[in-house]
Amino acid sequence: MAEIKPIYDEYGVIFEAQKRLIDDRLRMAFFEALAELEDNECHRTRHFPKTRLHRVTGVREAIYRADVTKISGWRIHLQYIDGSLHLKDLVDGALHEDILRVIKSKRGRYE
Repeated sequence: MAEIKPIYDEYGVIFEAQKRLIDDRLRMAFFEALAELEDNECHRTRHFPKTRLHRVTGVREAIYRADVTKISGWRIHLQYIDGSLHLKDLVDGALHEDILRVIKSKRGRYE
């Protein structure tokens, strides 16, 4: 049986995704992304084919972002804390290019 990495959602990112992702395909892609992120095998091999999980450059904190879908531009921000994942934010496709401004605007979430 596959080992599962715990995901914590202190900021209601999953609820926010249900409200903000109006297309059912995006909602389904969001849950597929969460399923890939909780799969410990992906973390062990560092291979994330759907979400393309990678570290955000230009910030001191270890913040990672994952694609909901590559084409839509929607991103999930998360951090590793004590071996588990903590969801921090859901970033709109229109804002994903200005990532440092988005992170600085919600600085309290990322510390």
